[in-house]
Formats: sequence, structure tokens, C-alpha cells
Amino acid sequence: MIITETTHLAASYSATRNKTVALCQPLKEEDTVVQPIVDVSPPKWHLGHSTWFFENFILSRFKKGYKHFNKSWNYIFNSYYESQGERILRTNRGNLTRPSYSEIIAYRKYVDSQMQEMISDEAIADKINDWVILGLQHEMQHQELLVTDIKYILGNNPLFPIYKGQEIELGLVPNTEGAHFLEIEEGLYEIGYKGDGFHFDNETGFHKTFLHAYKIMDRLITNVEYLEFIEAGGYEKYQFWLSEGWEWVKENKVKAPLYWFKVDGCWHNYTLGGFQKVDLSAPVTHVNFFEADAFARWKEMRLPTEFEWETACKLFSPEIPQDANLLESEKYTPVPRTKNDFQFYGEVWEWTNSSYLPYPYYKQDKGALGEYNGKFMINQMVLKGGSCATPYTQIRASYRNFFQTDKQWQFSGIRLAAYQ
Repeated sequence: MIITETTHLAASYSATRNKTVALCQPLKEEDTVVQPIVDVSPPKWHLGHSTWFFENFILSRFKKGYKHFNKSWNYIFNSYYESQGERILRTNRGNLTRPSYSEIIAYRKYVDSQMQEMISDEAIADKINDWVILGLQHEMQHQELLVTDIKYILGNNPLFPIYKGQEIELGLVPNTEGAHFLEIEEGLYEIGYKGDGFHFDNETGFHKTFLHAYKIMDRLITNVEYLEFIEAGGYEKYQFWLSEGWEWVKENKVKAPLYWFKVDGCWHNYTLGGFQKVDLSAPVTHVNFFEADAFARWKEMRLPTEFEWETACKLFSPEIPQDANLLESEKYTPVPRTKNDFQFYGEVWEWTNSSYLPYPYYKQDKGALGEYNGKFMINQMVLKGGSCATPYTQIRASYRNFFQTDKQWQFSGIRLAAYQ
């Protein structure tokens, strides 16, 4: 995706970078340091890592005579790039009491100033355009991780502090209507990204796949439906669980989705707006693949494959415009839709029954770009659709998110499918 006007690229850069800092503004400085579990990175680390991306991959390569803010920080802000040198263990990110929050903000301002200088030079801007766009898309991914990580940090604080009201989780649209199923005929369907807009490499390999006739729910499973599973002994009956999932339930003594607590006989949950009663009409979220699969088995149905999900989405739900201007958007989901639109976007990530593997014709890039997605194509499952924490411009039918089967901390939920 080429943004030809340097003024627009500069504005997109500023808006995206400022948004990341804004997400951290409601926090106390102590909130930005902690790492309760390995999956959660401290907010302070996100601020530094997303800045390191621009410094390491753009400034140090394309800006003549560039002077690093602090070259030793490469060790602490490199995430998983083997090609970029030694790095701190992921489990040790919570030990970073230094550099301070204010020092990292100074680091961001330094890098932003240097980046804007390069972007304003049209001759250089043309050379770095694709890298800048990738950096902004990478930053938006970390904005989503910031939201989910902040929720885990505050949701495991015994005081259940309010983050910033309900602005983000208002994307979880209540549903009081009964479930309906969309029927899709068997045939060959096109999968993957096709077009000139930005997309990640794991979406490439546009191809056709054969699907048997199936039906897929036109909405997500709600909390009240999931509560029926709990009350029916869903977490106590091994028959509904994959072997590995059942071991996870027993080992962790799981009784409900993440952030659910039973108080005086009534289910409550922690939200970014604080501790409150579970909204029974809202989509269930913070369930892992094991839980989603067990619920589907209990309902005598199954999870859709990523190919079934993407096909149904393209057939029945309007595509989100992938326009470069959306890089400047401050909006999060929910994605605007009419009452007749089917719910396929932007409420919770939806588990599919597909392993995260390369598409046909996929070629992993060499060097650092090849480490972005390709090396993670093992032991993970695909999620589709985006969530209430996903930046608006990253919502599209072909987007492939992926996590291990036991992960609950993301805004992840359930849609059911079955063969006709």
C-alpha cells in the first residue's frame, strides 16, 4: 500500500503513535511495569518495543549518520527477532524497573522526531513507505495487545480498578434474538487476501478451497448460553473435552471464563469499566480453544474452519473498506453496520477449528520480515473477525490471528457451525 503524499504519511504516523501513548494515560506508572503471566507484557515494554521497531528497521538502516537513543536498549526491546541479536527473555520483561516510564516516553519523542524528518523528505519517503506502513500496522497490533494486557493486569488486582469506563468494551454488542443459521452450498471458494491494500504475509497465497455444504450461526454465543453450559456441568464432564483440554481444566481448576467470579450466588466479571454483573446478552469472551470446542460438543455442533468462516463472512457481511485514510482513525470497533448486517466483525475474536498453517503458494520472506509470522505456524489455532480491542483499520475477512489452545486473555469467543 503506497501513501504518496508525505503530509498524509506524516499525519498517519503521528495519529497512530499518539494513540499508543493515549492508551497508557489512564494508568499509574506502577501499572506499566508488572507482568502477571508470560503472555502479558508490561505496558511500558510495549511503548519501548514499538519504538524500537522504527529505530531498528528504518532509522538505523535508512537515515545517514543516525545516532541511537540508547543502543543497549536493543537487548530489552527486541521481541523475538533472532536476526536482530540477543534479547531479554520474555518472562523477564516485568523486571524492567529501568528504563523509567518517562525515559521511554523521551525515547518515543526522539524516534518520532527523527522519523518525521525522514518522512518529510520525499526522496527518502518513497524508499521507506512500505516499512513505515508495516511499522504502523505493527504498532496497531501492539495497541490491541496493550488493551488486553492492561485488562489482565488490572483484572488481577484485588481492587479491580476501573481503566477508563466502558468505551472499548461497548464493542460487545448485546444480542437478545434467537440463533439463526446461514446455509452455504458446497463448492469451491476463494480464500486469502486479494487486492492492493495492506495485508500481512500470512494472508497471501490467494487460493480456492472446496467446502462441503455447511451452516454457520449468524451471531456469536452469548453469556446466557454459555452459562447454561456451566450450569449443566460443562466443566465437570470429561465427555465434552479434548484430552489436553480436560487436563487443563483439572490442573487449573477452571469453572468459568477468565474474569468470571461468583459472588453471593450471582456471576460477576471484571471489565475495563470495573467489576460488575455479567451482561447475559453480551457475547461470551475470554474463553480459550478448549472451552470453545467443549461448548460446541455440548451443543452437538462444532467450530467452523477458518475457510468456512471467511467464506460466510464474504458472502453475508459487508467488507470493511481498506482505505489508507483509516490509518488516521482514532476509532476502535464495533464496526459500523446496519441492523440487517450479520455479525462477523469486531466484537470478539472467533476460534476456528483450523490449525495455523501456511496457505498454498505462501513463501516466507528472508531476514527479519520472515520472522514476523511464518515461524509461528505450528501448535496454534486460527481466530477470525477482530475484537472490540482491534483498531478499525485492521478488520478484514482475510486477517488471520493465531494463539495457542489454552490462551484466554484475548477477547476471544464462539460461533457454531455444522454440516448440512
